[in-house]
Formats: sequence, structure tokens, C-alpha cells
Amino acid sequence: MNQASIQAFFATLKAANPHPVTELQYTNVFELLAAVLLSAQATDVGVNKATRRLFPVANTPAAIVALGLPRLEDYLRTIGLYRTKAKNLMQTCQLLLERHGGRVPRTREALEALPGVGRKTANVVLNVAFGEPTMAVDTHIFRVSNRTGLAPGKTPLAVELKLLSRVPPEYLPDAHHWLILHGRYVCQARLPRCWECSVAPWCDYRPKSIAPQARANQTTS
Repeated sequence: MNQASIQAFFATLKAANPHPVTELQYTNVFELLAAVLLSAQATDVGVNKATRRLFPVANTPAAIVALGLPRLEDYLRTIGLYRTKAKNLMQTCQLLLERHGGRVPRTREALEALPGVGRKTANVVLNVAFGEPTMAVDTHIFRVSNRTGLAPGKTPLAVELKLLSRVPPEYLPDAHHWLILHGRYVCQARLPRCWECSVAPWCDYRPKSIAPQARANQTTS
């Protein structure tokens, strides 16, 4: 995908969704951090289901610590790997209180020092909460970047760095949202929905997939 195609690719995504947002539900920066931490190997729908019960009861580091680990586990029981995630969230809250006055830090180094917070989680917080032009490469962005030719790479970090160098600056603040949503609903893993893809004209993927019904008609004709 050349630069002219990349420009058109993102202009089209922006026109369809000018102000994309994360599908995780949160009302403050700490809730965002907690939700992203919990979302590893889990769906946003599943995380939202759990946090809709948890956050009205405890939505600050101090409140989570006061809740205690056993009760925190009960709130997170519906999420995969909930015991490990509850432990990481509890330890993160303790460190936020000890080192940052209960506030979520604004630097990558400080974020990645928190239990359960890796580069991807830090990138989400830096982008969504603090407006940094970061690129949180999850499975959707990794797939879309490689499949379309937007930013091919063998590792998430390689894809992230290539995206940062190839996405036009005016689109960088929202690019990771557009790519996640595109991968989640259109450029899906098993069968990319090329027949309804608005950016298909600029995508390097070949051959384009066709709708299952149309494919069925071809085989029976």
C-alpha cells in the first residue's frame, strides 16, 4: 500500500466515523486503565459486563484496595483469567497509591512498571486518556496491518513502529480506534468482509472475498 492509498484509506475511515472511541466503558482515567488491564484475552463486552458491577462499588485505587482481593475476584469472576487479573489490578492499585498519589501516571515507563500493564495497555491509556498519538497493536490491528499491506510486520512492535511511520500525522490520534473497529467488524480473521468494505479499493489483499451467499450461488450454478 503506497502513501496515496494510505491517505485515501484513512480519509475514508474518518469520513465514516469522525470521532471513534473505545468500546470499553469508563468514566475516569483509572477506570480506563483497569478496564484495559482486564481486557487481555477477553472481549470488551465481557469486561464491560464485569465493570458495570465493579465500578459503582469501587472505581479508585483506594476503593479497590479497601475492597480486598477475595471480593475483587468475585466481581471479576466472569472474565477469563480473573484470578491473575484481580491480583494484577490489586497490586497496580497499591503501587498507584504508594508511588503516584493514587493517580494514573502519564509516562510509558511508569505505566509499564505497573503489574499487568504491558506496552499495548500503556499505549491505549496514553492515547485514549492523554491524547498521545500512540498505536496499541492488538490482534485486530496486527491482522489488518499485515493483510491490507498497510504496515506489514512479524511482531506487534514491528507493526506498531511501521504504523507510526506510515500513518499520516493528522490521522494518528484516532488511527488505532479505526483499525481495531475495522478488524473487529469488517476485516475479520476467518473471512474478511471485502464485499462491504469501504476501504477495499486501497487494500492489497487478494483475492477479495465475496459474500457467502454469492459464493454458494457460484458453486451451484
